[in-house]
Amino acid sequence: MKLFKNLLIAPAALGFLAPVAVNANEVNLNEMSAYSNLEGLEVVNSFDKEELNETQSIAGQSVMPSFEAGGFSETTTASFSADFAIGSVEGTAGEEAITTAYGFQIDLSTSFTGEDSFDVSLDAGEAGADTTLDELDLNSNGNTLAVDGISYTFPVGAATVFVGDSMDGSTLYSTACAYGGVTNTLDDCGNGSSAMAGGAGTAAGASFDIGSGFTAAIGYTGDGTTEGLMSLEGLDTYGGQVTYTGDSFGVSVTYADVETTTTSNTTYWGFNGYYTPESSDLPSISVGYEVGDASDSSRTLDTEQWFVGLQWDEMGPGTLGVAAGTNGAIEENAVDYYMYEAFYSYPVNDGVTITPLIYVAEGATDSTGIMVKTSFSF
Repeated sequence: MKLFKNLLIAPAALGFLAPVAVNANEVNLNEMSAYSNLEGLEVVNSFDKEELNETQSIAGQSVMPSFEAGGFSETTTASFSADFAIGSVEGTAGEEAITTAYGFQIDLSTSFTGEDSFDVSLDAGEAGADTTLDELDLNSNGNTLAVDGISYTFPVGAATVFVGDSMDGSTLYSTACAYGGVTNTLDDCGNGSSAMAGGAGTAAGASFDIGSGFTAAIGYTGDGTTEGLMSLEGLDTYGGQVTYTGDSFGVSVTYADVETTTTSNTTYWGFNGYYTPESSDLPSISVGYEVGDASDSSRTLDTEQWFVGLQWDEMGPGTLGVAAGTNGAIEENAVDYYMYEAFYSYPVNDGVTITPLIYVAEGATDSTGIMVKTSFSF
């Protein structure tokens, strides 16, 4: 964080030094020598508004600081993360080739009232250049750092509300799943469509604490650019979720209405649940099931998918997980393809985690992936 603040100060410092350099020939060096006595110097070492307004004393002379009061927020935090991956996937183009990819992300968060949160996510990554490691869901927009999502969350009465761009409408959902999956296919616990995953465009939503363990949330995504929000030309998605969370288990029901074209839509229902035993020797069990009902008269777009995941959170020094499910949503009357995975996430220290993974994905061409992801957070 100190490095981040220093980077922000640098332009202001350069702006201060520039006029000093231009007028250096007008400065009396004897008078400047008095400033070499730094006794009594009070250094502004924070961005506190009161400190910035205070006059600083140097060698008995009053000097106003060159920083503008209120120019920085004390509540701004930044977190950084990076992922490096290496692996091989048999059954794809470039069969058995060992490839690499990376992802980098910066998350900035600011609160203005203590109850709200303004969040910006910036990321970069080369995963898009290598499709063999796509299952690790790394950033894929290339080496250029770009805004991946921006949102503002704030309270309204008893509700928590968010608005944003390039966000999932389900941002405030609390799906009942205890499995922390690694692959892109199985990490949504079987309800990717009903939870409006992979959102783009404008998003908004709200969550409510009903009490007695029950919570509810609603969400929306739409085209906030050329087609317009909630218009006949734009494609909109609406959804909602109700969740119950107990001491050792939870269940949730999720609904979404997704416009697939300007004249048709698909409704999704997702059902999720988990159970966490008291004994750490036993794994948590998470299950998910989702159905999609298309308004298309041919009914060819009706879909179904399921998921089961087991996770041992205290398997030695790390976490062990195994899961199985359909390889995405399977259309009605289509061949059922399945996917299986196993991973072990080992924390080397507070900032570094190593996760080896193996998976088998059925499809028109079956594939087997073996890879290792190293994650850094700082």
